[in-house]
Amino acid sequence: MVMDKLGNSLQDALKKLVKSGRIDERTVNEVVKDIQRALLQSDVNVKLVMQMSQHIKERALKEEVPSGMNPREHVIRIVYQELISIIGKSTDIPLKPQTIMMIGLQGSGKTTTTSKLARYFQRKGLKPGVVCADTFRPGAYQQLKTLCTKLNVAFYGEEGNPDAVGIVERGLKELQKNDVLIVDTAGRHSLESDLITEMEEIHAVAKPDYKLLVLDGAIGQQASEQARAFNDSIGISGVVISKLDGTAKGGGALSAVSETNSSIAFIGVGETPDDLERFEPDRFISRLLGMGDIKSLIEKAEEALGEEDFDMESMLRGRFTLKDMYKQLESLNKMGPMKQIMQMLPLGGMGAKIPEDAYQVTGDKLGRYRVLMDSMTEEEMLNPRIIGSARIKRIARGAGCAPEDVRELLKYHKMMQTAMKGFRGGKFNMQKMMKKMGM
Repeated sequence: MVMDKLGNSLQDALKKLVKSGRIDERTVNEVVKDIQRALLQSDVNVKLVMQMSQHIKERALKEEVPSGMNPREHVIRIVYQELISIIGKSTDIPLKPQTIMMIGLQGSGKTTTTSKLARYFQRKGLKPGVVCADTFRPGAYQQLKTLCTKLNVAFYGEEGNPDAVGIVERGLKELQKNDVLIVDTAGRHSLESDLITEMEEIHAVAKPDYKLLVLDGAIGQQASEQARAFNDSIGISGVVISKLDGTAKGGGALSAVSETNSSIAFIGVGETPDDLERFEPDRFISRLLGMGDIKSLIEKAEEALGEEDFDMESMLRGRFTLKDMYKQLESLNKMGPMKQIMQMLPLGGMGAKIPEDAYQVTGDKLGRYRVLMDSMTEEEMLNPRIIGSARIKRIARGAGCAPEDVRELLKYHKMMQTAMKGFRGGKFNMQKMMKKMGM
């Protein structure tokens, strides 16, 4: 999950609102303190956190509750809106022919991000081409060439040639038939004068439509200083935050964009070539608060599955048979890591947690589940509750598996069913809440 710790902390804070008997000044102050703590521990800029906290208090205690909302929903909506305001708007990178220049310090994940960006445009139906202008770091040429080769992306570089500007000039000419040209420039351990000069010369030759600064998600408060320096040098069109997985604090990089006139374009959420997401503040904050991201999930399904049947309604109803469950798991497995996909579902929101075991559905397990299901009757597939000890033994014997394997399958089915019930209603109806918030 993206920024696990921050997301869990924010959800725990808002959970107090859901459970509180009444929304008064004391409750609001407690929730705001929890949110402050969560953001500061995630390296979000202190000034921004304090400003946001004040806004939440003032709005929660003074604003009139909109018609159709209760006080709890009103405060949650305020928190949602204020969190989005910290990040600001996203950088809109259109799906059309263009030239993009990648910049950043060494170790930021710039080269890997370059290949992921090429893959992003490739998935969208465009033909990308990559120019390796990183002549400073040993191995940069081979790394980027290998990544592009695996993705079947056009690549240009001149190994051993220190003339980065010349490489860019020749590379752009060589790849001019491609739709999106991405130039990976060199990084340093710090923003030195020779790096600035080289960037400015490449900028003059490439005339990029966009200049994307890659920041390491774990960089912390140093992100602001870097963003300012790069912006002063050649200007920044947008920021890409890399390595924004479950272990990254990420707040420093997220709030660094406030130091420039740019905004976040993409976030790196994993290690595979497909783990680069278009950044949209409302979807990102919605996910952090446990409200899911249905739009991104549908887009991901369309990209990964094409014309295959993906029954979203079945996933969201929360009550599905073993047959339905297997069909959806098979589809989800093609869309990427289970943890990322499940994070896009509003699974009860406000502190609802899915056990770590729920994400460990490998291809091998799916294969074993299919064999077990083949040993079941149609009635058992449609109504797993009738499967007692005698049926478990029969199913296991027919599948050539142990009874424990059958129990594992039934336990998994029940766990997923329970986890998804939160979307449909209960004490705090997430589906209705999302509609009220215009999500």
